[in-house]
Amino acid sequence: MSVQQVKFTKEDKKSLQHYFRIADTIADLIGPHCEVLIHSFESLENSVVKIVNGHHTGREIGSPITDLGLRMWSEFERTGEVSPKCYFTKSSDGAMMKSTTCVLAGENGKAIGMLCINMNLSHPFPEIMKTLMPDVSVSNFLENEHFSTSAGDVIYQALEQAIHEVDGDSSVTPKGRNKAITKHLFDNGIFELKETTTQVAEKLGITRQAIYKFLREFKSETTEILN
Repeated sequence: MSVQQVKFTKEDKKSLQHYFRIADTIADLIGPHCEVLIHSFESLENSVVKIVNGHHTGREIGSPITDLGLRMWSEFERTGEVSPKCYFTKSSDGAMMKSTTCVLAGENGKAIGMLCINMNLSHPFPEIMKTLMPDVSVSNFLENEHFSTSAGDVIYQALEQAIHEVDGDSSVTPKGRNKAITKHLFDNGIFELKETTTQVAEKLGITRQAIYKFLREFKSETTEILN
């Protein structure tokens, strides 16, 4: 089956643009030695519509799709699979690249483009590793994140963190402690989890009605600020 340019709808254009943030996120995670780009199937001669770190291949917005990209798209049209899933290739200047490609879906699941990730392996490995490690010269370079297997554990960890921070704040009075802890959890979106109110009430030794009262106050304050 031969491939052909896709006739885009407005929804297809919006769908493809939504993937742009994913490209930025991947490039930010892996670092400057990684090129991330999005091809659009609307115009194969000018298929690159998003690119980060394009200096690795010399491409820019408006560059065409590659021959391998066309073969992979053709394979996807025939089988529903992208092959190869991960591969090695060389850039025009001879740099070794480890790459992977994913076909992007638009309206009704039709293929509208490709997300391509190219890791440049030609740089000294310690240099690459340096971009993947935290900068220990920066204070508090580690973010607190707990990888939980249940919603209850997420609530527990967030509650313990809120209690620790509020109890360490000398400006919070004993009378205002429970409200401050609840506000901390509210600001961090923890009350979007269903069992939060029950767990917080039990831990703080107050009623769920008291928690609901705090939440109404917080939501009212937020509405006033927005208005």
